[in-house]
Amino acid sequence: MAELSPSWTPGSFVDEAIDAIKNRVAPDERVICGLSGGVDSSVAAVLCHKALGDRLVCIFVDNGVLREGERDAVEHTMRDNFHLDLIVADARERFLSALSGVTDPERKRKIIGREFIEVFDEQATDVKNAKWLVQGTLYPDVIESVSVRGPSAVIKSHHNVGGLPDRMKLKLIEPLRELFKDEVRQAGEALGMPHDVLWRHPFPGPGLAIRCLGAVSEPRLAVLRQADAIVQEEIRAADLYDSLWQAFAVLLPVRSVGVMGDDRTYEETCAIRAVHSSDGMTSDWARLPHEVLAVISSRIINEVKGINRVVYDISSKPPATIEWE
Repeated sequence: MAELSPSWTPGSFVDEAIDAIKNRVAPDERVICGLSGGVDSSVAAVLCHKALGDRLVCIFVDNGVLREGERDAVEHTMRDNFHLDLIVADARERFLSALSGVTDPERKRKIIGREFIEVFDEQATDVKNAKWLVQGTLYPDVIESVSVRGPSAVIKSHHNVGGLPDRMKLKLIEPLRELFKDEVRQAGEALGMPHDVLWRHPFPGPGLAIRCLGAVSEPRLAVLRQADAIVQEEIRAADLYDSLWQAFAVLLPVRSVGVMGDDRTYEETCAIRAVHSSDGMTSDWARLPHEVLAVISSRIINEVKGINRVVYDISSKPPATIEWE
């Protein structure tokens, strides 16, 4: 897409993006969209659907590192509400097998990126005359993944940035590549998308794999999912969800001694992360009410087997990143 003009408005962006997509895609070509259910991919999907109609086929990959109930929620929202043509690829076993024993965060990201692309490559063979792949890449993803103006450091790789393998015949459409998150939400509003989809907290492409520090396994992911669900429930109950950029749980490979009833425990630690931000490029840790933190901590320790200690992350970005890996 072209660089944004100073007179940019959500409505003008949507109109120009729809025209640009129509001009790039030939009438007999079909387009595949990588759909995660997050804000970015959802807006990209609806935008492309406006331009292409039933020539757009969305693919949702269940990679085994999703949050509790995420797959069902995406299927319901995208099929029932937006009437998108949606294929669900169950690749849980494949991803978890590839991640087995891997602890380095950059390796996790690259493995997930590689598997993600290969799943799409395979699914594309079942979509007749598929020539394009839509991704919800944003400007912060590009900045953090590559040096765009001089010798800046690569902070972390993003699985949807950096192009596709040569063997993959699909060309890229990245309609949101020049936008920040707040602009994406404005574009979504111009498209008539509902508040709960547009204001969903960002969720990383590598999913819970980079919030499950250390080795990723199904038992540890199950523990993390339960803890994260409690964080989401209590943040919403306290009417704090929309005021936060992100709030989530992180499972640390740090064990400590605890006491449950008359028994000694030796279990892992859960960190709670909540931040304020406008674009994800910088952030400040959120001063959550102590009462809310107390409820979250009590529920996690008492309801989630495998965690006996909860800590709160009071780091801002920079120097820390929002995600722990």
